[in-house]
Amino acid sequence: MEEQVKSALENVRPSLQADGGDVEFVSVDADGVVKVRLTGACGHCPMSQMTLKMGIENYLKKEIPQVKEVVGI
Repeated sequence: MEEQVKSALENVRPSLQADGGDVEFVSVDADGVVKVRLTGACGHCPMSQMTLKMGIENYLKKEIPQVKEVVGI
């Protein structure tokens, strides 16, 4: 599942980079919890939680049904 998540994040990355940010994969556990780190402008943006949950999490859940949650660290 790790490779699937990394591949899916590559599809999300251009949107984040367009706004001066980025996302780094940290880990995924057996329960389907993906940990990522938002960097650049996204790391300090007040809307970063919305980006994380409504953008990245929703996309990953749609692409990879085993993903249950995405958390930022």
